[in-house]
Amino acid sequence: MNRNKERGVALIMAIILVLLMSVMAVSLTFIARAETWSSMNYRLLSQARDAAEGGIDTTANYLMITYSLPGTVGDPLTGYNMNVTPVQSPSGNTSGHDVILSAISGTSSNYPISSVQSAFNANGAGKGSFSAGTTTLNYATSAKLLSMQTITPFGSPTAVTIPSWEITSAATVAGVQTAAEQVTAVLERNIVPTFTYAAFATDNGCSALQFGGGGHTDSYLSGGAMSGGHPVTANSSGNIGTNGNLATNGNPTVINGSLSTPRAGTGSCSAGNVTAWTASNGTVTGGLIELPQAVVYPTPTIPAPGTLDLASNGNCPALVGCTKSGNIITLDPSASGGTMALRDITMNANKDLHLKAGIYNINTLKQVGNTALILDTTPVIINVTGNGGGTVVDLSGGSVTNPSATFDPMSFQILYAGTDTISLKGGNNSVGLLYAPNATFSFAGNADWYGAVIGKNMTDMGGTGIHYDRRLRDNAYTAGPYMLSSFTWNKY
Repeated sequence: MNRNKERGVALIMAIILVLLMSVMAVSLTFIARAETWSSMNYRLLSQARDAAEGGIDTTANYLMITYSLPGTVGDPLTGYNMNVTPVQSPSGNTSGHDVILSAISGTSSNYPISSVQSAFNANGAGKGSFSAGTTTLNYATSAKLLSMQTITPFGSPTAVTIPSWEITSAATVAGVQTAAEQVTAVLERNIVPTFTYAAFATDNGCSALQFGGGGHTDSYLSGGAMSGGHPVTANSSGNIGTNGNLATNGNPTVINGSLSTPRAGTGSCSAGNVTAWTASNGTVTGGLIELPQAVVYPTPTIPAPGTLDLASNGNCPALVGCTKSGNIITLDPSASGGTMALRDITMNANKDLHLKAGIYNINTLKQVGNTALILDTTPVIINVTGNGGGTVVDLSGGSVTNPSATFDPMSFQILYAGTDTISLKGGNNSVGLLYAPNATFSFAGNADWYGAVIGKNMTDMGGTGIHYDRRLRDNAYTAGPYMLSSFTWNKY
């Protein structure tokens, strides 16, 4: 066998092996480089998206907190066409154009107030930057006014403007190649009914709501079907709510509706373990609804009371609109422009107080003995200051008679901003609303209350039936919290 012919094979094999190794090394280098670039691109795009979302949050905070809503002397609502979506400028150089605030290069800002444009273009409002290690993330935003309307919230004399904005945030992150992301979201504030429950207690602890002794809820429709001079009630929609716990006992204690609360579970309640419902007896026909968060009711704005007292067994004070006939005292705010201011109103035994339609700004209202509070005409709105503490409204000593033929609870309203005590008493014709989100209140007597009540703590241990008017969902409103929604993301 001639071995000379095999000389150099090892060299050729070594060369092939080196070539293969080189190809593999080059391939691994390209793969590592591609992975590095891919990771870096992902990191840059993620940082750009985070920066864009940060721009959305920063601009939303500016619009919710710093920005002054239209409706002032310097920025009247007449400067906006609110009958179209998006809102447009009705006059001037921007007539027929969408109303836009912008700090994005290439997107024009045409907001009618130049000082607002300048404030939006400042760092920390419509533009800014964030630091991520050694990397700087830049963002710029624009805000288009989608819609705008005004309401006067229940318990406030002042109208508020409710806007809806479309916010666009463009963010960039510098690198070997600049990463850019754009995020769009809608900032809106809903208008929500104030009275959505027959009774609501804002306290977040145990026994925030207490029903016993036959206390119950149901519902009716004001202006609807009547039977025996009273509305026909339904064993449904008598919903109740609390930020804390419901305690029921006694038989038959029936909530003809649901219980809404951020709390969960049933059983014994303690400070460290606040359950939704503690029941030694009673029924909630609609079951439990777990709220995503606590419900916050705005504190009402209460005007200052007057300086004169009124006791129904005495003579009228030196007050226009006060008349006395025998054991009856009548107050008529129409004689003084629709509003009457008194300090303390005390109704003594066997004496009646008649109120005519209007607004009453008072300090306290108390019944002593067998007396009657009679509404001759409606609506009657009582704003209670409650200076001095104690029981600031006490209607447990008599009855409240509301002649509203439709049993409309808007016809009689009691509003109180303080933290003291209110005591109510139902009756065959007790129709009204109690709005006292910081106060403790209770019902006395085995009677009826047509309408709704809101307080901090509520006790109904005397068998009072609270009949919720379903029409309240369309009558009294509150401006709800701002919410961000409708997020979209894209590269640009």
